[in-house]
Amino acid sequence: MRIAIVSTPFVATPPRDYGGTELIAFELTEGLVARGHDVTLFATGDSQTSASLRALYERPQWPPDPVIDLDHVSWALHQVAQEGYDLVHVHSACALALARLRPGLPIVYTLHHPHEPTLSTFYRHMPDVQYVAISAYQRSREPELARCRVIHHGLDPARYTWTDRPHNYACFVGRLAAVKGAHIAIDVAAAAGVPIQVAGPIHPPDRSYVNHDLEHRLALPHARYLGPVDMAAKVPLLRDARVLLAPITWDEPFGLILIEAMLSGCPVVAFPRGSVPELVEPGVTGLVVETPEAMAAAIAPGGPVDRLSRRQCRLHAVQRFSRSRFVTEHECLYTGLLAEQGQDEPTPVAAA
Repeated sequence: MRIAIVSTPFVATPPRDYGGTELIAFELTEGLVARGHDVTLFATGDSQTSASLRALYERPQWPPDPVIDLDHVSWALHQVAQEGYDLVHVHSACALALARLRPGLPIVYTLHHPHEPTLSTFYRHMPDVQYVAISAYQRSREPELARCRVIHHGLDPARYTWTDRPHNYACFVGRLAAVKGAHIAIDVAAAAGVPIQVAGPIHPPDRSYVNHDLEHRLALPHARYLGPVDMAAKVPLLRDARVLLAPITWDEPFGLILIEAMLSGCPVVAFPRGSVPELVEPGVTGLVVETPEAMAAAIAPGGPVDRLSRRQCRLHAVQRFSRSRFVTEHECLYTGLLAEQGQDEPTPVAAA
């Protein structure tokens, strides 16, 4: 197949540190190229890929701006329309409106965001698009989308390492926002008597939360703030952590850091919000708990977390959340979409 993948203009693909959408666009692109497909990635000019790379913006345009998004996506779709791609997989909602100007072009769109009623209404006006939900929970919030398939994210396991001899610390990795619960994680670690390493970026809308709820906690003796972490720092951080804490207070549609931890053999202890119950396998890849008190009891030295097998955590994560599975499910989706359109689909020439 000749496939166009349109990432974002806001973060490089793959991201240097923060950027879940761009990481998924990268994993999908690389997996499809490895299967022998002809793939073009529309992203920033500093992106790294084995596919053909096209860029309107040479550097990431942060913070996100809808005008820049429109500029990037319209430019990409103009090239796609002129060059005879079999289909285009987009990661921005504005692409769906622009695709109206090119009827007949098969469009796949991944829903990366939490439920937003305005976008749900918008999607209902685009019934010909093939939607991809990233969790069953997210799919349940869009019941009126007839053409929507659930495909859990997948990552390349080779990029993550594991050990059965972790260091004596818990970790929290994620955007420092109230809904992510870094303040709860620090309190839980204190209650359990374990040190905690906290990593993640601070975005401007979250500055007030950081000032009022996090700064004094990060100054406590048991807490250490690492700042934003790139892949080179994140891999050993997760590998050596006893546990990843995810005390989220919102309905997260997926949570990539959860599967990154599991692929590192690091069990996850999380609150049961959003997609968590379908991602964390209790007793295998972690534990799902209801309260901070239960989380502290789970991670106490010699407690339930220490009785989990890190090897089994890693193996289970590879089975469920590998890039190979992720790409295979997308290939099946693409093939079915092209069959509906009456197009022939070339046989892939290689297997990953």
